[in-house]
Parts: sequence; structure tokens; C-alpha cells
Amino acid sequence: MEKKKPIKRHQALIPLSRQHHFGLLFSWKLRKGFSRNIDTERLQEYAKWFFLNEIKPHFSDEEKYLFPVLAADNELVERALKEHRRIKRLFNDTKNPEKSLHRLEEELDAHIRFEERILFNEIQKAATDEQLQKIEEIHSELEKLEEYHDPFWE
Repeated sequence: MEKKKPIKRHQALIPLSRQHHFGLLFSWKLRKGFSRNIDTERLQEYAKWFFLNEIKPHFSDEEKYLFPVLAADNELVERALKEHRRIKRLFNDTKNPEKSLHRLEEELDAHIRFEERILFNEIQKAATDEQLQKIEEIHSELEKLEEYHDPFWE
């Protein structure tokens, strides 16, 4: 079996990659919640908190600062934007919350892996030094969020 080399991420993109790590943890926490039969309302409350504090600002930053590095009609950017819209809908779906949370856990995980393994690499290759410096300036002060008040996954 071939061992995968770790991705060498440019310094400017590391804060956004760190946020991706928190997104993967979010998916893991939902899986834990489901495996422990945690009430769907508790999972929904966590998802609402995570959307407002992590996903919404993260997607906004990617769309405003990262995606423009590539052409607007770039198929990878189009895919990422389409996935952002679908993920936002899942976060906001209240008709069938349990189904939406299950789909959200899977789709967010897959989306993050796509961005980390494919999209960010293309952005890193295409970006000018000036673009990377601007991205780094904007994201150098990302704050670590307080822990969520209901650690249902523990």
C-alpha cells in the first residue's frame, strides 16, 4: 500500500485548514451523538451554534478571499460553491432534522476533504505572492472559539 505524503500547506492557508479540522470534528461529534442516541434537539442546537460561529464565517471567507484566486467559472470553485449551498440548506432544514443532520455529517466531511485535498492545492498553485499575503493578513487573527456548552459526545 502506498503511503500518502502529507500536504504541504502554505502558511496563508493554515488557519482555514485548521477550521476544516474543526469541521471534521463537528461531523465526528454528530456521529458520536447519533451512536449514543442523543436527542435530535440537542444535536440541532449544536449544529445551529456551529453554523453561526464556524461555518457561516468560514464559507464567507473562502468565497470572498480564496475562490477568486481561480477563475469564477473554474469547475472546482463551482463545485465548492454548490456544496456550500447544499450544506447551508442542511444546516437550516427543520422539516426532517434527523435526516438532515445525518446527511450534513456525511456531506460536510466529504466537502472538507475535497477542499483540503484538491481545491486548496489548486488555489495554492495559482495564487500570487500578493494574494497569499493578503489571505494571510486577513486570517492571521482567527480566534479559537469557546467550547460548546453541551459536550454530548463525551
